[in-house]
Amino acid sequence: MVFQSPGAIFLKLGPLTIRWYGVMIALGFVVATTAAARLAKQLEINPEKLINCAFITFIGGVIGARLYFVGLSWPYFQHNPEDILAIWKGGLSIHGGIIGGTIAGWLYCKRQKLPALKYADVISAAAPIAQAIGRWGNFFNSEAFGRPVADDFPLRLFIPRENRPLPYMGNDYFHPTFLYESVWDFALFLLLYFVIAPRFKRYSGLTFIAYLAGYSLGRLFIEPLRVDSIMIAGAQAPFVVSAATLILAIISIFIVVQTNRQSNGEGSSH
Repeated sequence: MVFQSPGAIFLKLGPLTIRWYGVMIALGFVVATTAAARLAKQLEINPEKLINCAFITFIGGVIGARLYFVGLSWPYFQHNPEDILAIWKGGLSIHGGIIGGTIAGWLYCKRQKLPALKYADVISAAAPIAQAIGRWGNFFNSEAFGRPVADDFPLRLFIPRENRPLPYMGNDYFHPTFLYESVWDFALFLLLYFVIAPRFKRYSGLTFIAYLAGYSLGRLFIEPLRVDSIMIAGAQAPFVVSAATLILAIISIFIVVQTNRQSNGEGSSH
């Protein structure tokens, strides 16, 4: 199966240009927020307050994702400052988005005196479906692809010459890493939304941590295939961050479970 982007532009209305990248991000937000609101009702959380928190988290996530990407790509943006705000061209880092969204959501919950961990659990349970949809924005932009593959590879992505890195000008087909991550994110959504969040709702923060662990695990397998990763000291920055996040998340899961059991008297001996 061959994937080939029809182009980055979704619609042109006079001077206004709407790109697929923005459409996919917006669609992902709407679907995820709708799902989060439904889960909130099941977990006896006010859906209206949850939606407000999700919106603030989304804005913080976009800002964090861009700042993170610009910071790691500063040698380029230092000489091209006009591109710093050009997010329609791509360049939103998921890791930066998680950091920015978490901070924004926590500040909102603190100001509104809401249980931050419970809100984080609901939002993070739905977040992967937004990421699964949003990754298709990379497809339309012909970006975030993997290493070259043979012309008869079962799943291959055609990349136009203008979007290929110089070392790969002679290659037509590449790993559709956007698709790999989209599928992984969708599977993670099913696990978090239908299994972990409802079954472990008394463990505040567990779903959020499981989200961090699950996303990081998938990224560890997919990132080595990428040819456009930001490199720091000879290592792929997203890979290093994902590995560190996964380790911390696993440790945190044990801490949350143990703390909850002790608070409920399950860990005491008789």
